[in-house]
Amino acid sequence: MSALPQAAPEGAFSWSVRVYYEDTDAGGVVFYANYLKFFERARTEWLRELGVTQSTLTQTDGVMFVVKSTSVDYHAPARLDDELKLTVMVERLGRASVQFLQEAWRCSAAGRELLAVGRIKVGCVSCATFRPNGIPRRVLDCLQP
Repeated sequence: MSALPQAAPEGAFSWSVRVYYEDTDAGGVVFYANYLKFFERARTEWLRELGVTQSTLTQTDGVMFVVKSTSVDYHAPARLDDELKLTVMVERLGRASVQFLQEAWRCSAAGRELLAVGRIKVGCVSCATFRPNGIPRRVLDCLQP
């Protein structure tokens, strides 16, 4: 078994969230699908920090981001009251899509532990037609590394 990395990737955006009772399943651990919700919130906060809000994209630019595909590898369970650090990095940037590498880490006095790694691909689509649409230039410029 290889050792897990003990830090978030260099240059990644990070955002913290606390695990609440509603996030857990009957076994007392975070329900697996909730990591996708945590990742979504982290991407939204990252965009907000870059000056891009989803509501402005829809109202002003007539476009929105939709999830095209996801994959998540789970390494350890998060539990009630854990503090999680979620990271966001652009892995690939296209004209109308972005693939993100995201991680969920448990942060405690004992250190940090990698819990889950996700790859999420989102596409930019027209609000009117739901057909692929180029990401607005001002947004593309923000997404560049």
